[in-house]
Amino acid sequence: MLAELKKVRFPVETGLLVAFCLFLPLVEFWKNLALLAYFIAWTANRLRAREFGGNWRSADTLVVLWIGGAYLAAAFAGLPGNAWAKTGDVAVSALLFWMVTRAGYARRELRWVLGALVASTLAGLAFGYWRLWGGAGKSGTLQLYSVGHVNHTAIYLALMLGVCASWLFARWQAWPVNRRVVAFAVTALVLASLVVTASRGAVGVGLLLLPILAAAWWRRWRAPLIASLAALALVVAALVVVDAEVLRKQEDNVAAQNVLSHRDGIWRMGLAAWQKYPWFGVGKDNYTQITHDRVRAWRSAAGQDYDAARYVQFPHAHSLYVNKLAERGAVGFATLAAVLIAALAALLRYLP
Repeated sequence: MLAELKKVRFPVETGLLVAFCLFLPLVEFWKNLALLAYFIAWTANRLRAREFGGNWRSADTLVVLWIGGAYLAAAFAGLPGNAWAKTGDVAVSALLFWMVTRAGYARRELRWVLGALVASTLAGLAFGYWRLWGGAGKSGTLQLYSVGHVNHTAIYLALMLGVCASWLFARWQAWPVNRRVVAFAVTALVLASLVVTASRGAVGVGLLLLPILAAAWWRRWRAPLIASLAALALVVAALVVVDAEVLRKQEDNVAAQNVLSHRDGIWRMGLAAWQKYPWFGVGKDNYTQITHDRVRAWRSAAGQDYDAARYVQFPHAHSLYVNKLAERGAVGFATLAAVLIAALAALLRYLP
């Protein structure tokens, strides 16, 4: 039982999970080493305690579908090549989720984990700004070193903005003034850094995220929604006044009649592959094999026209959903949908 498991503390195991969170956006080698060590420590501790977290639950079913769907799609991939190459990444992510849900960590330990995620984001931003402003290995864009490309960094920052804002709303009334100031400053820095990435989709989601999360607190505390709406108005006004890069990018794309930055053409390529291989896709990490010649042949075989100008070849779909449909078909998309629906259900279940 989880209650019994909570009586047994595993400080080394918890420390390794915290270390993984600290290295997550910073250093690839140490991140992977900490994760491997955590897997080993978790397994050894559970074998020693003869307790793996209680009876079968819906989260366990979700993990089986999550991993099974990835390997099933790889086994029946439409194209040869790298279908199996990154399937292990899916299994690792799902297993990490499963281990944490089964571990029975106390609230104090979970706060350490969240604190490590926030601290590593701040450290990553410090290094990212140093590189952006001319430090070693100048990047030209704001990037978290182990996250990579500015668009990936923007997605990570949007996620962390949600963590920071949620924590701020949850603990504001209990914190002393000094902690409130620090927490507010950290949240503001993450939001400002998200804007600096100039990733339009991530910035838009990040700005909408604040009032959406604040609305969840409405029944318990109404101040967060009012404050979030005011902050949203101030940020938008500031973006207009300073003529922020994210707005200039949007204006340039509108002027060039290319609002989606060629993504519509990229998505057509991905959806053409999904139409050809609807159930299991072309195979994970096989997106680069979706070429103009193949799309032309697929559409010709289906009796459909093909205009090369409407299709853009790219290494990935620039969309989690189109990428999933193209690489792992309906089976892979269904597992993604199951994970997202489960996350939404958990959030709704534990509304403040």
